[in-house]
Amino acid sequence: MEAMILAAGEGTRLRPLTDRIPKALVPVRGRPLIAHVMDRLVAAGATHLVVNTCRHADAIADFLQRNAPPGVAFSFHDEPDGPYDTGGGLLAAGPLFRRDGPFLLHAVDVLSRIPLEELLSRHRAARAGGGARVVATLAVQDRAARRRLLFDAEGLVGWEERGSDGAVRDQLEGRAAAGPVARWGFAGVHVVEPAIFDLPHPPGRFPMVGWYLELVRRGYRVVPADVTGHPWLDVGTPERLAEAEAGAW
Repeated sequence: MEAMILAAGEGTRLRPLTDRIPKALVPVRGRPLIAHVMDRLVAAGATHLVVNTCRHADAIADFLQRNAPPGVAFSFHDEPDGPYDTGGGLLAAGPLFRRDGPFLLHAVDVLSRIPLEELLSRHRAARAGGGARVVATLAVQDRAARRRLLFDAEGLVGWEERGSDGAVRDQLEGRAAAGPVARWGFAGVHVVEPAIFDLPHPPGRFPMVGWYLELVRRGYRVVPADVTGHPWLDVGTPERLAEAEAGAW
């Protein structure tokens, strides 16, 4: 199985720490963030890991190659003029994939106990029920979040961002909802079909949600997998880093 770690982010919210080291190598409980993510992906069955990088690319590649688990191969895609955002980063790394089945796409700053094998199984079940129009399954949670994904019974329909007062500040629509809409916080873990590389995408640098909504407009489906209740932490701020050090995941 293949997987990709999105490791090109600059970690601006973790400055000044990330002025010295890349976000991927920020230590948590004695090991870099990317090592924790690597361990989870390998435990789920990944034997080929694609990693995108931007700043400090050599340091990230050197760490992974020196600490590669037995039987695991790495491919790296550097973004010297990046980062390209999540969607642009995945698209640029597309030629590195073998494309032999669905792959896990995992943010480098997400630490969790989400059962990745179960997430893969749920994606395969969605494909069995929905056919080739299902291009991705997203791990989502019932939690308070400023930015949330919107789903109806068929899958993803949109995205919204709300302010501290609860008012909608920004929103994107993929298609009109058919019935009630559920709002979920995204957990930073996807299962993606390799066929996505051959499908339409936005231009330039773009987030994955922009790509997904482009595909939803064209009749493809992106479905949710509720992982509420599993320990999870987005290590994007000094406060969250302190929580991670305390073992809150």
